Amino acid sequence: MDRKLALVTGASAGIGAAFARIYASHGYDIALTARRTDRLEKLAEEIRLRHGVETLTIAADLAEPESPGAILDHLTAHGRVVDALVNNAGYGVPGGFLESPWTTHAAFLQVMLTAPSELAHRVLPGMAARKFGRIVNVASLAGLIPGSPGATLYGATKSYMVKFSQSLHLENQGTGVHVSALAPGFTYSEFHDVNDTREQISRSAPEWMWLGADEVAAAGYEAAEANRPICVPGAPNKAIAAAATSSAPS
Repeated sequence: MDRKLALVTGASAGIGAAFARIYASHGYDIALTARRTDRLEKLAEEIRLRHGVETLTIAADLAEPESPGAILDHLTAHGRVVDALVNNAGYGVPGGFLESPWTTHAAFLQVMLTAPSELAHRVLPGMAARKFGRIVNVASLAGLIPGSPGATLYGATKSYMVKFSQSLHLENQGTGVHVSALAPGFTYSEFHDVNDTREQISRSAPEWMWLGADEVAAAGYEAAEANRPICVPGAPNKAIAAAATSSAPS
């Protein structure tokens, strides 16, 4: 198989679907994984028809510890290796830390921390051996600014993704493997529908601060190609990130 393969998690909608379309437009075959099989199949058909690339769909819940290995085993069974990994799957748990049982938080941490770390750990050796690889870890502006009450673990997990990406970026210098963290601000996607905060969040920022999923994913793709360790799309978000960094306690 001559074409490279991009694996996108959380690919059924929003930023994940946008990444899948972008990588397909650059000639990659696409492996799509998420929980919703119907949405995956619809997107896979769209990508095949529009870009003429091969698509694979893998229904998986990354809250289940065996899912990262099962996803990659599925690709191996189809004779494929991962050349580009987009760790996009994610969601939020609304409310304060003690408002949800620990089982809810444990599943959240599995999706947001353990699964993306394991996927990266599993695909990096092959990328290094082939002297080519791209890893985009979708973080958030929330990972760069001070914490706030509510959704207690969300910003913390996104801070982890930023630091994790920066370290992997440095560890893989000169190997042909590029690692970038994408830290978007307000983005139009289904994320806020899933955690039932769309109405609340839409009132918290003016229209001009919002970006579309396609614009955010395009910025992430370009950052990975340029091997930039972190990408904050949008001028207002860059200013917020810069202010947060400069005001951090020494």
